[in-house]
Amino acid sequence: MGENIFTGIASGLSGLLDGAGVPVLWNDVILMVVKLVAILVFILVNALWLVYMERKVAAYVQCRIGPNRVGPKGLLQTAADIGKLLSKEFTWNKYWDIVPYILAPVLIFVPPFMIYAVLPFGENMAAIDMNIGLFYFAAVASLTSIILWAGGWASNNKYSLVGAMRVVAQMVSYELPLVLALLGVVMLTGTLNMSEIVYAQENVWFIFTQPLAFLIYFVAGLAETNRTPFCLVEGESEIIAGPYTEYSGMGFAMFFLTEYASVMLISAMCTVAFLGGWLAPFGLTFIPSWLWFFLKMYVMIFIFMWVRWTYPRLRVDQLMGFGWKVLIPLCLANIFVTGVGMYIYRAIGW
Repeated sequence: MGENIFTGIASGLSGLLDGAGVPVLWNDVILMVVKLVAILVFILVNALWLVYMERKVAAYVQCRIGPNRVGPKGLLQTAADIGKLLSKEFTWNKYWDIVPYILAPVLIFVPPFMIYAVLPFGENMAAIDMNIGLFYFAAVASLTSIILWAGGWASNNKYSLVGAMRVVAQMVSYELPLVLALLGVVMLTGTLNMSEIVYAQENVWFIFTQPLAFLIYFVAGLAETNRTPFCLVEGESEIIAGPYTEYSGMGFAMFFLTEYASVMLISAMCTVAFLGGWLAPFGLTFIPSWLWFFLKMYVMIFIFMWVRWTYPRLRVDQLMGFGWKVLIPLCLANIFVTGVGMYIYRAIGW
């Protein structure tokens, strides 16, 4: 199987270090660092590709061409943009609270990176196979809103402050239905371990047994990643760019790349929780498990992009009302129905 390539590399490196007389503790540390560096490279490369993919999807939806000049088929356009941002001067303003202003774009990439460390990209391909992986995801993902708020507040700009407050209101409102949607999956599997959740879908994927939870998760994921129609945080026609208004160069680029890393993360979690993770459909097990995982993840990413370039932005009151008055009651109803279904299932003895 294809995943044996990756697990074999890890085993080979571990054996090489053992043969060199490296202590067991340092062997584990070095192996973990190598895994995390590989994940970081994976995130950065995919984020660059997704910027290009988004432009092409947007162009297709709007009946135009998209990037087509820099490199073959415009493939180097994103690299050119990164070069431009790297060459831009980092400006200073005496009115900024400079410490949180500088730290915000540096730290914004940390929560997604921490979560990728526990994601199973294929069979036996999780850097850290954590027993409370789903809880860890919910806890760490919420840190993003604090960092965005700090960047907006430190900018000492009224548009940035309004955008930062929208971050707090929106993410707090939609983190709750996001987590409650996953609770139905936890009830069915009885575990928070992501690998065990995937194995529990060997007979049927949870998108078929938890369709309402899947839809709620998808909508809440759009809001969590600030994607249209929930892009109130950086509503350009209202508050310029929200908490990013005062950022330029690589400071802005870090926020920009983190958005795509978060889209990948939400799509990957959707793959794990509802689409069977790395499990092959129709018995097509000759295809490597990690390839199935990425195919499912990229289908979800495409749907994210499709929705963005199809629907208009909501108003703030509509955004908040939909989260609290529609999604959360639906989540509670789904949990109730799931509990009743499990009780009946066990009572009948199927």
